[in-house]
Amino acid sequence: MAHHVALVSTYDLGRQPVGLASPAAVLRAAGADVHVLDVSVDPLDETAIRDAAVVAFFVPMHTAARLTQGLISKVRDLEPRAHLCAYGLYAPLNEHHFRRLGVETILGGEYETGLLELYQRLIAEPRPRRTVAIPVISLDHQSLHTPDRTGLPPLERYAFLRLPGGAQRIVGYTEASRGCRHRCRHCPVVPIYDGHFIPVPATVVIEDIRQQVAAGARHITFGDPDFFNGPAHSRRIVHLLHEQFPAVTYDVTIKVEHLCQYEALLTELAATGCVLVTSAVESFDAVILERFEKQHTAEDFEHALAACRRAGLAFNSTFVAFTPWTTIDGYRAFLDRVAHLGLVGNVAPVQYAIRLLVTASSRLLELPDVVELLQPFDEAALFYPWRHPDPAVDELYEEVMAVVAHAESTGLSRREIYRQVRSVAGAGAVDLSDDQEIPSLSEPWYCCAEPTSEQLARL
Repeated sequence: MAHHVALVSTYDLGRQPVGLASPAAVLRAAGADVHVLDVSVDPLDETAIRDAAVVAFFVPMHTAARLTQGLISKVRDLEPRAHLCAYGLYAPLNEHHFRRLGVETILGGEYETGLLELYQRLIAEPRPRRTVAIPVISLDHQSLHTPDRTGLPPLERYAFLRLPGGAQRIVGYTEASRGCRHRCRHCPVVPIYDGHFIPVPATVVIEDIRQQVAAGARHITFGDPDFFNGPAHSRRIVHLLHEQFPAVTYDVTIKVEHLCQYEALLTELAATGCVLVTSAVESFDAVILERFEKQHTAEDFEHALAACRRAGLAFNSTFVAFTPWTTIDGYRAFLDRVAHLGLVGNVAPVQYAIRLLVTASSRLLELPDVVELLQPFDEAALFYPWRHPDPAVDELYEEVMAVVAHAESTGLSRREIYRQVRSVAGAGAVDLSDDQEIPSLSEPWYCCAEPTSEQLARL
């Protein structure tokens, strides 16, 4: 007899969540009756919650964790007997808080095996016994199944790729690897994987792409924290992708350090269909880059940018614009450099307003000059609030965020929003006549601290 499991995603950056599809495949292979619920797209299906033996919330990022905490009590009211689980990157980061809300099992890292073990133990033991001791973080290599996307909303309801000129492409999403070899101080991957990199078998990746192409995808986003953590593995996958689906394009995320180190591979990416490379530049300021332990300089970034442009790859730069070390003059210099490098069309406007997020277990807590600025941990917001030593910087942050939020809702171009940001920052006019927009995904929010009113309404 199959036992009912509900896997719930609240937000995954506008992507059809592989974090539901991958464990669904493992659990269904074990005989579970799995319901996959993506409440970023649809209202919560209450019938799928009732009589569930397990309700597991996928929390891959901060916004998802915020939204999940608002859903837990509703799920508990619908099915008081269900065993509640939270899994994904931000589950262990917020373990204490989730447990206080009634979540009994927390899984991070390679979570499919933990979910399977949880399911098998619960069906072997009669209710109401619910205590299940499973390691919170596992980095063990798993025998992964091809993700089972049955029951998820269709791809056309998720984010799409916008091409210069107005054309659009339906986007699929997969991961060729998990974790990261690097330990950037502000990165949420680090407290979980701590320098470990785990490749996903190429056969699993290609079969996942195959089913998404059959479902209409004409572009694939690889969600690896760094696609060049394992360059040989990545090369094999993109060559297989291009051989089997030559009309399908893709985008990847790669560290500046690796773009310089593996510059010779960039032409291979372009030749196999890559149209966009995202890189967490974070800052042009040497002090901030050193605090973050990014292992690159502003000069390295300019080298990587030029290399991508020579290879014909559009460059999507992301930043942490507001930090404890940001100054008013430094912010204006940041805006100037964006324009000087011809990046206005490359930068999603929200990047001008990203403020450093200090989560529980963050390596930022190793820095005394950060700790002294922190207020007590905010369990509703799931981060440590902090105030800048110069109140004018915090005021500028609020003004920039207001400009970006309003301007994006009105459909203004990146160029016009950039001009408005310059205005509130007190920066002078600049010539943008040569700046060109690049391919971009329609979901630009990488890690916002506050869920939107639309997201909250779906709950």
